[in-house]
Amino acid sequence: MNDSALQHTKLDGIQDYTAALDTLCKLAQRNLYLFEKNFDGMGFNSEARYMTLRNFLLANPAHRLFVLAHDTHYLSTLCPRMMMLLRQFGASMFIYQTPKNLQYISEPFSVADDAHYVRRFHFDDPRGILAQHDPENARALKSRFLEMWAPSHPGISPTKLGL
Repeated sequence: MNDSALQHTKLDGIQDYTAALDTLCKLAQRNLYLFEKNFDGMGFNSEARYMTLRNFLLANPAHRLFVLAHDTHYLSTLCPRMMMLLRQFGASMFIYQTPKNLQYISEPFSVADDAHYVRRFHFDDPRGILAQHDPENARALKSRFLEMWAPSHPGISPTKLGL
C-alpha cells in the first residue's frame, strides 16, 4: 500500500478516538492543532502522549503545538504532564481558551500539518474519523481552527506568575 494513500478510519468510541489522537500526534511533522471542549478523558495526561508530544517539540525548534479549549481548567489543574510541556516549551506550545461567543462550537477536531486529522461529530458523541493523507479536508479544518484561534486568548501561562 502506498504510504501517501488517502485513508479514513471510522472511530466508534472514546477508546478509538484516544488511540486516533495518539496516531495523529505521531504523524505530526511541523504543526499540531488540537481542539477539544476541555481535554478531560482524552489521554493528554498519559505518559505515552506526553513523550510523543515532547519528542515532537524537541525534534525541531520550529515545531508548534496549538491547543484550543472551551475550558482550560482540566489542563491547568488536573493535567500536570501538559503543564510540564508548556513550561518546557513555552515558545513552541500555546494553550488558548475560546471566547464565550465561540463556545457553541461542539465538534472537536485535531489536525497534524496539512495532511491528517481526527474529528468527532459532537463533544457528547464518541464516534468520529481518523483521516490520513487527506490534505483537502485537513486544510479546511486547519483554517477553521485558525479562525477560532484568532479571537481566543491565552488560557494558561507557561509561568506560575503569568509573566
